[in-house]
Amino acid sequence: MEFGDTVLIADPDEASRAELSGVLSDAGYAVTQTDRGDDALSLARSIQPSAVILEIPLEGLCGYEVCRQLKADASFEAPIIFISRVRTEPYDRIAGLMLEADDYLVSPYLPGELVARLENLIARTRPQAPNPRLSLTNREHQILDLMSEGLRHGEIARRLFISPKTVSSHVDHILRKLGVRSSREAVTVAYREGIINPQANAGPATATRQPR
Repeated sequence: MEFGDTVLIADPDEASRAELSGVLSDAGYAVTQTDRGDDALSLARSIQPSAVILEIPLEGLCGYEVCRQLKADASFEAPIIFISRVRTEPYDRIAGLMLEADDYLVSPYLPGELVARLENLIARTRPQAPNPRLSLTNREHQILDLMSEGLRHGEIARRLFISPKTVSSHVDHILRKLGVRSSREAVTVAYREGIINPQANAGPATATRQPR
């Protein structure tokens, strides 16, 4: 979960909404509520919540129809969960899942289980940050390896047969890609992310002359 994640609840029962809202608020979510399906549909499209939780019987549009329309909307990517105290039979759950709902729970539910399921679904739909290991060039990998051995820019330049200015330029790119401000931080992140293998630097490094 990230700060500011909002969950939209659509349930005609005020007590059920209040209970669910309390569970989500305690878990750190902001909550928007409605008792109507047509309102849920318009709210989902306008506020773009991190997740939508629906009961099946709703005024205006039923929960199944809200789910169907949102799933047909290519611009809407948030997970949809059914939580129903009314439609609890296996065929009800099958119908919801066939409409591409991301999960279906019956009430009463375990608050901890609900929050865990919700967090997992939100995490799956959130865009993933690019892996820095994949964005470094071969030359940047070479320089990062030598940085991890404690070599200065001039030493790295001599080792790779390039100019110190070229080394500095590559180091700037490395720091930016790894999101750090110093060579020491870059090496720390590289070890943590597995970009550098500590065993690879056990012996003396060697390099062949390569074009700049």
